[in-house]
Amino acid sequence: MKEYVITTDTTADLPDQFIKEHHVGILSLPYILEGVNYTYENELSYTEFYKKMREGSMPTTSQINPEEAREAFLRYLEEGKDILHIAFSSGLSGSCSSTKIAAQELMEERDCNIKVIDSLSASMGEGLLVYKAVQLKERGRSMEEVADWLEAHILNMVHLFTVDDLFHLYRGGRVSKTTAIIGSMVNVKPVLHVDDEGHLIPIGKVRGRKKSLTSLVDYMARKTGSFKGENDIIFISHGDCLEDAVFVSELVKEKLGIGNVLINHIGPTIGAHSGPGTVALFFLGEER
Repeated sequence: MKEYVITTDTTADLPDQFIKEHHVGILSLPYILEGVNYTYENELSYTEFYKKMREGSMPTTSQINPEEAREAFLRYLEEGKDILHIAFSSGLSGSCSSTKIAAQELMEERDCNIKVIDSLSASMGEGLLVYKAVQLKERGRSMEEVADWLEAHILNMVHLFTVDDLFHLYRGGRVSKTTAIIGSMVNVKPVLHVDDEGHLIPIGKVRGRKKSLTSLVDYMARKTGSFKGENDIIFISHGDCLEDAVFVSELVKEKLGIGNVLINHIGPTIGAHSGPGTVALFFLGEER
């Protein structure tokens, strides 16, 4: 079996320690904040990033282009490795398309195998797919076997999240201006998910922050179904609101009996659109 590397994007929001320990390759989606261009290798701390957002700074993000993807892939090909790339949802970015273009060009030029998987996922939903792929790889599964597992389970990767401020979703075109204004006035908090096409879709709304966090776990209880036993770990990401993420994790332990939880912050690429105060819950379920 030929050696291969698993790669993904900064949008997977995986902890740096996990990336380093398991030798996961990272393709960086850049962002601009206050006129400065940042990448994975040169980034603000997440606390500083969200502090600037709370103070009114509005970051902008860019997708990976084919040239950048090609350069990143070449590093591994020159080491004699094949590549399994788990890409940011094609429903949210053109990055997946760019990596597929780069992969196809390189395979036409070289004797190599590059497999790009459209995760149809974001943040730690994408990250949880990477986590599962790494587990399989370290158990000795071939690249083809891991890719097959991913393709079979992508639509079982459930994303549930709520935001503290509707303005950022309005700015990104996810809710109307009227919804954002009225929702903020009456303290309405939306609950959203990522659908089968990888788009962000509202699925409910509740009044008050605590109820919105509780509703994430209520939705999870309904969606896990026959996959409850498959959730040996769940992921929670947050936009600089660790206390709320911990609250959700404790509810998951109490209501669903799942004690293995990985919490990490939402990185700048996703956070630029979801904003401070976002909390997201990721797990395997019967359907999204």
